[in-house]
Amino acid sequence: MTEAAGSRPTGAVADLAADPLRAALTQVRTEVGKAVVGQEGAVTGLIIALLARGHVLLEGVPGVAKTLLVRSLSHALSLGTTRVQFTPDLMPGDVTGSLVYDARAGEFEFREGPVFTNILLADEINRTPPKTQSALLEAMEERQVSADGVSRHLPEPFIVAATQNPIEYEGTYTLPEAQLDRFLMKLTLDVPEREGEVEVLRRHATGFDPRNLDAAGVRPVLDAARLAEAQAAAASVGASADLLGYIVDLARATRHSPSVKLGVSPRGTTALLAAARAWAWLCGYDSITPDHVQAMLLPVWRHRMQLRPEAELEGVAVDAILRSIMQQVQVPI
Repeated sequence: MTEAAGSRPTGAVADLAADPLRAALTQVRTEVGKAVVGQEGAVTGLIIALLARGHVLLEGVPGVAKTLLVRSLSHALSLGTTRVQFTPDLMPGDVTGSLVYDARAGEFEFREGPVFTNILLADEINRTPPKTQSALLEAMEERQVSADGVSRHLPEPFIVAATQNPIEYEGTYTLPEAQLDRFLMKLTLDVPEREGEVEVLRRHATGFDPRNLDAAGVRPVLDAARLAEAQAAAASVGASADLLGYIVDLARATRHSPSVKLGVSPRGTTALLAAARAWAWLCGYDSITPDHVQAMLLPVWRHRMQLRPEAELEGVAVDAILRSIMQQVQVPI
C-alpha cells in the first residue's frame, strides 16, 4: 500500500523524519516486520485503520499470519488485545459480557467480555450465527456495550480486526450488509512470495517463536496516549471542495454501474475520506490529494458493493469494477 506515482500535492509536505509521531508509526511497521514477513500492505492498512478509528476485515487462507499480525501490532503500540474464536455455539454474551449473580452481595453484577480491549481479534467471524455477529454492531458503531439498561464505554482506542477464510464456506454465515458496512477496510492477505516464505522458514530454523514477541525483538514504540495525538492530527488533514466532490462522484459511479446491484452508501464516502486523510497524514501531507483517495479506494469500498447475479456468474470482480471507475471518473486538478 504505497503512494501512487505522480502525486499532485495540494498542500505542504512535512519532513517525515522530523515529526516524532510519524516517525514512531513508521517504526511500528519495522517492529511488526520482525515477526511478520511479506504482509507490509496489511500492516500499513491496520495502522491507517487505527488512525481513522475504523475496523478491519482481514481475509486470507489459514497460515498467512493474520493472528500474529494483530498480536505484533498491538505489542508495538502497547495496546491490549483479545482473541475470540467465533464458533456456531458462541453466544452474544460470550463476546460483550453478561450479568452474573453474586451470591455474596445478593445482586447481579456485570462481567466484562473480551470486547473490552483495544484490539479485538474476531477470528473466523463468519463461523458464528448472525445473532452473535450482530452483538458486535453496537460496539463497532457506538464503542459501547449496553446491558440491563446501562451503557458501558469501551477502552480507547478500540477496533475490531475480524478474519475470515475466503475459500471454505461450509458451516459459515454470510456477514449482514449492515455489519460489513461498518468495517472501514477489507484487507486481503496472500501467501508470501518465495523469498518471503524462505525468510519465514529461516527465522523458524533459528529459533523464532511466534508466541514470544519479546524474544523476536518486537518492542513497544508508541502508546495509547500518543496514538490519540496521531488520530487527532490525521483527522485535521484538509480536504478541498473538489476532492469531496471527487469522492462523491466515485460513489455515484458505483451505483450506476451495470454490474452492480448495490453501490457504495454515504457511510462509504465518509469512510474513504477518513482513510485518505490518515494515509495523507502518514505520507506527510497536510491536505489529501486524488492519489490518496485512489490508494484507499479498493480496501475501503471492495466489501461495500453487491454485484448482480449475472455479473457474478460471468466472474466479474469488484476490484476490477472499482479500477474501471477510477479510470472513468474525472480527476480534479
